[in-house]
Formats: sequence, structure tokens, C-alpha cells
Amino acid sequence: MTLPAHILIVDDEEGIRESLGSILRDEGYHAEAVASGEEALQRLAAGDVEVVLLDIWLKGIDGLETLGRIQSLAHPPAVIIISGHGNIETAVRATKLGAFDFVEKPLSLERITVLVRNAMQQRHLQDENQNLRAELGQRHQVIGDSVPMKALRQQIAVTAPTNGRVLIYGESGTGKELVARALHAASLRCNGPFVEMNCAAIPEELIESELFGHVKGSFSGATEDKIGKFQKADGGTLFLDEVGDMSLRTQSKVLRVLEQQRFEPVGSNQTVTVDARVIAATNKNIEQEISRGAFRQDLFYRLNVIPFLVPPLRDHKTDIPALARHFLAEFCADYGRRLKEISPAALDILIRYPWPGNVRELRNLVERMVIMCPQQRIDPHHLPPELFRGASESPQQPYATLQEARSAYEREFILRKLQENRWNMSQTALALGLERSHLYRKLKSLGIAAPD
Repeated sequence: MTLPAHILIVDDEEGIRESLGSILRDEGYHAEAVASGEEALQRLAAGDVEVVLLDIWLKGIDGLETLGRIQSLAHPPAVIIISGHGNIETAVRATKLGAFDFVEKPLSLERITVLVRNAMQQRHLQDENQNLRAELGQRHQVIGDSVPMKALRQQIAVTAPTNGRVLIYGESGTGKELVARALHAASLRCNGPFVEMNCAAIPEELIESELFGHVKGSFSGATEDKIGKFQKADGGTLFLDEVGDMSLRTQSKVLRVLEQQRFEPVGSNQTVTVDARVIAATNKNIEQEISRGAFRQDLFYRLNVIPFLVPPLRDHKTDIPALARHFLAEFCADYGRRLKEISPAALDILIRYPWPGNVRELRNLVERMVIMCPQQRIDPHHLPPELFRGASESPQQPYATLQEARSAYEREFILRKLQENRWNMSQTALALGLERSHLYRKLKSLGIAAPD
């Protein structure tokens, strides 16, 4: 059962307190009333009030000063200002101090109920947004206590509050976008948009439209106006991923925008001014690209104000247990599964594997284990065959017994046959020389679950 929302009425006129309280209780709210700003602040210390109806003219501290103190609370309620002597100046001051709305006396009770309902909706949206930001912050943590990861977090902390452009280097899958998002989240632009664009994924003939937008009719297929990534990122951060794959023609236009902070959409004569911090990333050696004429040196100098290097996973393998457990918790929550654990023997195999796909490959593997492994504990025989074939070192024996080794081999062989036969059980049983019922029992004993 949902509890009624708490509304606090702050007015020195008893009649108004009684009439507002009566109408709000009839609407299903829990309404309380006090006569002064001091009493209001004392009541708000309890923290369960969601909307305040606040009179401007009060004995003691007035409404505007009370509003300012309310806004300094850790989680302030929405405030609707009431005034019997309203004027534009007062309304403007109240709005600047954070008031949701401003209403004059004599009060329209119908308008008050509409304002309270709208203020409640806005507060709920703000709470949802705050929760989503907190969740995104957790999902975009830079995980690991190795020296490279500690250094990376420190570099983010120093760089984020500035407007300096950042160029992030690293192999595919190392987490360059994660670093870009962490920089944005810790920046002074964190309340602005984070807009990303993969320069390698956009066809050459469309990339200018994606970056700068276009007007209707500017080219074949432009059936309506479109806002580009630069304009969408105004007041926030624009992340240009795989910037090394951008054509020279587009590079020259991006360079001009970085220098002038303005551009013209494709097919338009109107100049658009933007204020966006640009963070770029690449898995290429840009200096080699410059030497062969594939990347503009002047653009490189513009982007490479603060260089970041995200190390490959093989260079900080001690972080693999923490990363694996982080991804386990994330995917178990996403799929509504009980939290799984990884055995020490399985972790040992993960640490020895070279991870050519870096953190992205590890993340994908953990998601696969959460979906496919029915047991709560992930053991070596649950891991895919490529982890054993791709080990960079001769593994110390990961199995305690001959039975464990035999089960792991059987599991690898049966999985390969299932994949070859696209998980058709009848064909797989025939290929293995087993009865179908025997195959099902074998899959259950080896912890193999068919995909949905």
C-alpha cells in the first residue's frame, strides 16, 4: 500500500492553513501546517515532506529566506510560493532560489491541487533521475587496485574538473568509453549530456550530417531537419570514439569547430554556436597515421591536450578477480539470478588466459556464464574450451582429481558437438553415439544448459 504524500503548509493566517489543509486531505494527501519559517525548518528536519506551500510574508524569517534554507537541505522538497502581494521581482527571486512555482492570493484551490500534483511528479522524476545517475555511476566505475588502474583513477580525478580535451589510447575492449564516461561524471558538466559517436561505424557520406546535423532537403534522403552530435552535446561532453578512422575531409571540419566553437549544419547558412568538451579515443597509433598522411597533425595537437593510456587487461591481470566478481553481480542482478561465485581454480584459469579482447571479452564471458551455468558456483569445467587452449602459460593442474579432468574434457567435446549441430539434441545424440535420454542426463551432470 502506498503511503499518502506529506505536504507542509507554511502560512501565518490560520484560515488559509485550515482551508488548504482540508482540501489537500480531501485529495488524499497527508497535510500538516505551521505558522512560521522557523517551525517549517524544524519540521523539515524529519525529512519526509515532499511539497511545501510557503507564504512569502511571515513573522520572523520571511518566505524567501526560508526558501533559501530549504534549498540547502540534503534532499529538499518541492516548494510552491504563496503571496498576497505578488510582483514580478519577487517571483523571479523565488524562481532563482529554486521554487517550483509562484501563486498569488486569493488562492484558487483547484489551481493549488494541480500545482501540488505537478510538483509531486517533478520530484518523483528528479528522484528517479538521481537513482539512475547513481546506478550509472556504479556501472561505470574503473575497477581494480593494480598500479595501472590506481594511476588511471588518479588521472581522471585530476583531469575531470577541467575543460581540457582528452585523447584516450588503448586496444579495443580496454574500456576507453568507460574512462570517457568517468571523466564526464566527475566533471563540472556532469549535469549536461554525454553524447557518443563511433566514427568507424558511420558511412563517410553521412558522418558530417551525424556530427553537424542537416536541414531538410540538403541531400537525397534528408526528409526533415536533424540536430547533430555537436549540438546535442552543448553544455556537456562529446565522445568521439575511434577518431583515427575519420576521413581527412571530416577531420578538417572538426578542427574548425574545435577552434571556433561554431559550425553550419549541412545545407544551412545559419551558424550554430556550441560549448561542448570533446573527448576522443582511438586504438590506432595516431603518430603513424600522421606519418602516412591519414590523420591531420593540427587536429592531433588539438585533441591530444591530455593523453590517457588505458592498459590492456594482460598488463593488470591482478584485477581480473575483482572485475569478474563485479560483472557477476551486475549480470546476476540484470537477469534476476542468485549471486554466483567463481571458484579459485576457475579464477586461476581466467588469470592465465591472455584476453586478446581485453575487459570486453571478460565481461562477455561472465555474462555467458550467468546465463548458461545452472550452478551457483562456476568451476573450471564450466569455462569454455578456448580459455584452456589460449592460456599464455602452461597451466598448473587446474583439476584436483582425474574425474574433474575427465568431466572437463567431456564437457568441451559435447559443447563442440552441440554447437556443430546448432543445439539439435537428436542430431547431437546421433553424432555422439548416445541415446537422446542419455545425452540429457549427461548435460545435466555436466552443468550444460541449452540456450533459450
